Amino acid sequence: MIVGVDEAGRGPVLGPLVVAGVAVETDVALRQMNVRDSKKLSPERREALAPEIERVARYELVVVPAERIDAMRAEMSLNDFEAKLFAELIQRLRPETAYVDAADVDEIEFKRCVQRELSFAVEIISQHNADELFPVVSAASILAKVRRDREMRAIEEEFGVPIGSGYSHDVQTIAFLEKWIRETGTLPRHTRTSWDTARRLLAESRSRKLEEFGEGKS
Repeated sequence: MIVGVDEAGRGPVLGPLVVAGVAVETDVALRQMNVRDSKKLSPERREALAPEIERVARYELVVVPAERIDAMRAEMSLNDFEAKLFAELIQRLRPETAYVDAADVDEIEFKRCVQRELSFAVEIISQHNADELFPVVSAASILAKVRRDREMRAIEEEFGVPIGSGYSHDVQTIAFLEKWIRETGTLPRHTRTSWDTARRLLAESRSRKLEEFGEGKS
């Protein structure tokens, strides 16, 4: 059996990280579906492919909320945390070979980090852009992205206003965070408070308040 592991939502300031593992005896069915890196597929295409992948494969998912990401980042690097999560899914699926999309700039180091977390012997193929090279990793990237998109929609419903994709380059996400901070003086739930973007937005808001206070006194 082979397994592919990939994540969605490593970098956003808002929302969870989702890691998916997909296990198959052979990737023929996945090739026939023409699975590709999730970033190169439309949301509609990903939504259509996800149940097809689930039909032909075993799969496992881990949804990691922002609060846990912040807590783990206080103890280890994001790369080490991701290696732990990848290993957790490989442990559950127990393949002979696991293909992983390397999070570290050093593919071999990321492989070692994953192997250190495993209690059984498994061949690990750790490569950058594995989601473009191996259909089983493409399938994992699709399941991870579809689940993260659903999680983000649920968060948006919770707040009752548009929140965007959660990424720092998304103007809708930044506008949502700025408005929330302006009105409450705090960061909203589901924000990765350890992220530089979150800290910067809080600091800028406090700086503006101090300036306004100073102008009010003069």
